Amino acid sequence: MIIALFPSHSHKDSDDLCKQILEFFKQNNITVVAEEGDAERLNIPRLDSVDQKEIKFLLSMGGDGTILNIAHRHMNLDAAILGINLGHLGFMADIPISDVKASLEDLLSGAYTIEDRIIIEGTTPDNKTSYVMNDFVIHRAKNSSLIELSIYVDDLYLNTFEADGIILSTPNGSTAYSLAAGGPILSPSLNGVVITPICPHTISNRPIVLTTDHNIKIEYLSEYDPIEVVADGLEHFQLKQRECFTFKKSDKVFKLVNLNRRDYFSTLRTKLGWSGKLR
Repeated sequence: MIIALFPSHSHKDSDDLCKQILEFFKQNNITVVAEEGDAERLNIPRLDSVDQKEIKFLLSMGGDGTILNIAHRHMNLDAAILGINLGHLGFMADIPISDVKASLEDLLSGAYTIEDRIIIEGTTPDNKTSYVMNDFVIHRAKNSSLIELSIYVDDLYLNTFEADGIILSTPNGSTAYSLAAGGPILSPSLNGVVITPICPHTISNRPIVLTTDHNIKIEYLSEYDPIEVVADGLEHFQLKQRECFTFKKSDKVFKLVNLNRRDYFSTLRTKLGWSGKLR
């Protein structure tokens, strides 16, 4: 088995934790690889020096943002990501430092499931393609006024939002910006997308959840400066007046390791600080 390790470059405990992880895998006859700079520093093989099909897991050290970065950089790898959290508790990177050894033992013993989470594919007016695991954010950029965005579902007119923008989110991303903007939490296994307006001018404009078998088109109507479309906070595109950005469910999937010792709802309660109790 080959595991790709992605150390944190900013957390003070990363190097010591890397040594512990490498020693653990060495004792279990697991080959560990890393990207070029990290491989040289850790004295392990480079990721591109092995058969990419033999890489079974990507081990991320950081937070949810780190996982998104890794997923975008290595979409060609058919490998599931396991996240070790080095900061605040994450929704995807939910393994605390104190639980690393036990979690890795579970990984090697097969005490896990792999969940395929949906990816949304976006197409720009000039036919460039972008993918997100969390969300596309269409926002007013440097415009000082609210913008008008018309939404079509399978070429049927849905609504025109006058707002700061629109968030088009996967279930995986429903606990990110969309939640902060008043959107609902979607179970990560749900085949759906949520459209959430950002600060809409009309209070009756509410988020809407759609199934993933729809094609969605968003058209920019206002006679202002170009607006911006941001994919997972990593890619940026401009949208001019009367231009459209289209979205659909991608054939690609985002694979995440779920250890049996941890569950999504427990993470949800902890992350959101819910204090309800059974009576």
